[in-house]
Amino acid sequence: MRRAVLALLLAACNSSDGPIPAAEYGAALFTDPGFSSSQFNSFSCATCHAVSADETAPRIGGSLYDTAYRVSWWGGYAPRLIDAVSFCTVYFMRGSPIDPEDPRGRALYEYLVSISPTRPAPARPLTAVENVSPVLRGDPNRGREVYDTVCRDCHGRPHSGTGRLSTSVAIIPEASMGFALEFHADPGLVIVEKVRHGQFFGVGGNMPLFTREALSDSDLGAIVAYLGL
Repeated sequence: MRRAVLALLLAACNSSDGPIPAAEYGAALFTDPGFSSSQFNSFSCATCHAVSADETAPRIGGSLYDTAYRVSWWGGYAPRLIDAVSFCTVYFMRGSPIDPEDPRGRALYEYLVSISPTRPAPARPLTAVENVSPVLRGDPNRGREVYDTVCRDCHGRPHSGTGRLSTSVAIIPEASMGFALEFHADPGLVIVEKVRHGQFFGVGGNMPLFTREALSDSDLGAIVAYLGL
C-alpha cells in the first residue's frame, strides 16, 4: 500500500511510459546534485558514497550497500537513517533536512532499501580524528592512485584544477600552500588537517571529513608525498 501511494506521489516524475518506480527514481536522485535544495551545491550522494559491497578502494564516505536497516548511523550519532541523510544534505550539500513526507526523500529511501538485503545490519565504525598530527610521507605512486580515487572528482588535476567539480573547489596543493604561508604552518600538515576535518574546526568550505575508516594515515601520507609537500 505504501509503495502504491508513493507511485502516485511520483506521478509528476513520469516517463513517457508511465510513473517511474520509486527505487528507480531514487537511484537517479542518488547521482543528482539537484537532490539538494541549494543552488550552490555541486555534490550528489554518489560524489562520496559507493553502493557496492566491495569496499577495498578508499572512498570519502562508506558504501551505502546494506545501509537501510543498520541499527545506527554516523558511528552511533544518528539513530535514524533520515538523520544520517539529513546530516549530509545540510552540512555538505548546503541544503535542508529531509522532510519525511517529501516524495523525493522517500524515493531515495526505497532505493537504499533495494540495495540492503540484511535485516538488521550491524552499525559501521566511524572514527573522526580530533587532533591532527604530521603523517609519514609514503609512496608517491600510491598517492597518485589514492588521489585519483578520492580527491580528483572534486579537486581535479593537481596544480591546475582541470576537471574539478566546480570553480568554487580549491586547487590543490596551491590553496593549502597559501594557507600554510599565511599562518606559518607546514603545508603537509595543512593538507592533513583539511582532509581529517573537512569544513569543521572553522576551516570553511563544505568538504566532507575523511574518517580513519575512509582513509588510512598511510594512504594520506602517500597523497601528501604525491602532492610534493
